Amino acid sequence: MKIFLAGSTGRVATEVLKLLSAQGKEVIAGARRPAAVEKLPHVTAVKLDLHAPVDKLAELVAGVDAIIFTAGSRGKDLLQTDAYGAVKLMQAAQLAGVRRFVMLSALYSLTPTKWPASLTDYYIAKFFADNYLVNQTDLDYTIVQPGSLVEDQPTGLVAKKEALGAIPIGDVAAVLVAVVNKVQTYGQAIPVIAGDQPIAEIF
Repeated sequence: MKIFLAGSTGRVATEVLKLLSAQGKEVIAGARRPAAVEKLPHVTAVKLDLHAPVDKLAELVAGVDAIIFTAGSRGKDLLQTDAYGAVKLMQAAQLAGVRRFVMLSALYSLTPTKWPASLTDYYIAKFFADNYLVNQTDLDYTIVQPGSLVEDQPTGLVAKKEALGAIPIGDVAAVLVAVVNKVQTYGQAIPVIAGDQPIAEIF
């Protein structure tokens, strides 16, 4: 399986790369700074500019089996990266004939009444991107909605629960990798927080 990972220098993405590499999956690692992508077997770093036109993005993803979107601007470019950048990559996937799209989002991304006031702009960007994926594409999507990310050691245990909670970054990465080829997760938005269910058993 050949996978395009968007935003490959982020905290979650780096753990995703390690897991995919260990599985022997071929990964095209898209990043603003390809030189900063961790050097791993089966991983090829490429320049990804989410400000680029859709046809240029389609060239990057042509020939892959799936896209995992983990890109984020950390609040510095919410409109063109987190929101419209994600949308353009969805459009590029459709143009290139890539059906599978896994989106890293956030808990409550589709439930505005539950957004924390301090992160409203971030959640608006996620809401825009997630809604476009659900309602304006015909992609085989899965939206992973983790709780607060923490740098604790991963446990391999989660709960599929829409409730306030934290989750280790490594466990979020493991969920993204677990769902990428699971047909039963198509068309779903899946909340995940730390829990007591083995990731391998519930995805």
